[in-house]
Amino acid sequence: MKKTVILLEVVWTVGFLFFSQPSAGKDAFGPDAELYQRTIEKAIAFLAAQQREDGAISPQLGIGPTALAVLGAMRCGRGVSDPIVAKGLKYLEEYVQESGGIHAPGSHITNYETSIAVVCFQQANRDGRYDKIIRQAEAFLRGVQIDEKQGKDRTDVSYGGAGYGRRSRPDLSNTAYLLEALKACGAAADDPAVQKALVFVSRCQNLESEHNTTKYAAKVNDGGFYYTPVLEKQDEERETAEGGLRSYGSMSYSGLKSMIYAGLTGDDPRVQAAIQWIRKHYDLKSNPGMGDAGLYYYYHTFAKALDALGENEIEDAAGMKHDWRRELTEELARRQRPDGSWVNSNPRWMEGDPNLATAFALLALSYCRPVAGSAGQ
Repeated sequence: MKKTVILLEVVWTVGFLFFSQPSAGKDAFGPDAELYQRTIEKAIAFLAAQQREDGAISPQLGIGPTALAVLGAMRCGRGVSDPIVAKGLKYLEEYVQESGGIHAPGSHITNYETSIAVVCFQQANRDGRYDKIIRQAEAFLRGVQIDEKQGKDRTDVSYGGAGYGRRSRPDLSNTAYLLEALKACGAAADDPAVQKALVFVSRCQNLESEHNTTKYAAKVNDGGFYYTPVLEKQDEERETAEGGLRSYGSMSYSGLKSMIYAGLTGDDPRVQAAIQWIRKHYDLKSNPGMGDAGLYYYYHTFAKALDALGENEIEDAAGMKHDWRRELTEELARRQRPDGSWVNSNPRWMEGDPNLATAFALLALSYCRPVAGSAGQ
């Protein structure tokens, strides 16, 4: 059995490397294959060196960095028997709770941690070994979403969203993580939980329509997305001079990706407005609207959203076409430190921790492998 698993992993890895190369005779999109692979290998080597013997990576930040790093390694070609993956998965299994959640006891970020962990387990679930964990985690996550269970209906601004935990106010980032987890568990676009999440996501878009009738919708109205329409005192910095909520990069890409997961297509005004915002604010030097804050989280959402969109090139507002996979890989390679890591000089949202920043960068790279395409695509 062990030999069979190893053989399957070798076949999968060879397939990963083979399909990472563009087909001959076609216009290639994406980075130079050698640069791409070198950048990835240095990142994985760094994370492996930081991993503790028990499998944890930056456990002072919870289980999230471990799950993100292991997921990134798998999506970049490492199999489940690879040491960084095997040790990380074993560590994560220790945090499976009776409730179905995957988090530390007493954690206040149960949705965030469970959502990331379940995607990680699903990525590793080639032989059904994690079926039970995934099934129970899915039930837990469905219970976290704010809906009729909490006495809320569609008229409530919180409806369909999810926060860090059961008692947290909802936000777009955690709702996007919830959607990714549900999708990994097999939820289709028409799943009731996915459609409820779309209600909340639409209310996070600066676009006045029947889908967003909050007081913020018309104040900015640029098609981008903000963190949450459920404001608290500490959110004052997010407000514009006109009393609106400013759009910014990481949330705008999260919003677009979430709408695609919920089945919206290019003919929907919400998707069209989001794409127009992205064209106007295409940037790999900063997180548009936030500067260097959350930069590696931004790179991660940028790559996931454009991969979900299915476009090999993005044309900016000036009419310039960008091979986003190539440009993102080159920017990350430029920023990579000699030891293979990345770190944000702005420590906001814990990106001063090189393990977390590197995990985000590795996941971003997993969407950037070279692809073949036709001219004009």
